[in-house]
Amino acid sequence: MFESLEVLDHVRLNFSQGSLLFLNIALAIIMFGVALSIKIDDFKEVIKKPRPAIIGYISQFFVLPALTFLLVLIIRPTPSVALGLILVAACPGGNISNFLSSLAKGNSALSVTLTALATLSAIFMTPFNFSFWGGLYVNYYNKRGGEFLRPLEIEPMQMFITVFIILGIPVILGLLFNHYYPKATQKVKKPLQRFSVFFFLVMVFVMLKNNFEQFTVSIHLIFVIVLLHNALALGSGFSLASLFGLKRKDRRSISIETGIQNSGLALTLMFNPKIFPPDFELGGMAVIAAWWGIWHIISGLILASLWGRKPLTEVVTKNKLL
Repeated sequence: MFESLEVLDHVRLNFSQGSLLFLNIALAIIMFGVALSIKIDDFKEVIKKPRPAIIGYISQFFVLPALTFLLVLIIRPTPSVALGLILVAACPGGNISNFLSSLAKGNSALSVTLTALATLSAIFMTPFNFSFWGGLYVNYYNKRGGEFLRPLEIEPMQMFITVFIILGIPVILGLLFNHYYPKATQKVKKPLQRFSVFFFLVMVFVMLKNNFEQFTVSIHLIFVIVLLHNALALGSGFSLASLFGLKRKDRRSISIETGIQNSGLALTLMFNPKIFPPDFELGGMAVIAAWWGIWHIISGLILASLWGRKPLTEVVTKNKLL
């Protein structure tokens, strides 16, 4: 089914160092804006009510990468597309998850807590998950036969440094700004967040425009793959929360936190020559991450709007929440 995607495996995309710089700046602004919605006191929620946060964290960094690996084995996309899915799954939640959780009448405090935890721990967990699951995929693919894939030559420490610079520093600065200048934070928070999302979407559009020929060849298949992956992410988050009997508003927030991925981080990492060598064929990875950045906003808004219209009532039967 996905044979026509093979063209992407051998494509080196038209993405200049200047474009990479702007993407890095956009992502840093986005993460600074995310941190403006986080207060240091929000971390106290983990201590007071750790169970929903722990389940949400497991869903984000353990269940989703594992399910993504199984999805790759089942649908058998081309190697660069498979690695793109794995890299997106290894990233933390996206920057609009808190807004979507509020729109869906979810647990906003839980959403903010999970965003903070995921963003900070992504410094360690993103390199680990991509190296682990990506390495497993390459080994599986090579044993299956066909064209040989070279082993992933990703240095976790280099990826750690990059993620810390892109995510860690802006988030720390945002937390400090929010703590020491609360009045200024309230004034700039919403405009900055809206601008940063718009800026990122413009960058994705420019990247797709500069590589329009490769994109049009595969968009119908990429759409299906990202649709399946995003549905898996949203569904697994909701299912895991339901399995542990969490309240409906907690289920909604965990579903959104798991299904809204920071694909901008994925794009930034894959175009960093210190992480992926210049001769690494990134076509499928980049198209997957770029389309994820567009689609998860669409799917998240649809789902959050549908949930937001439903009254939040808990039905109790046999001492279990339904």
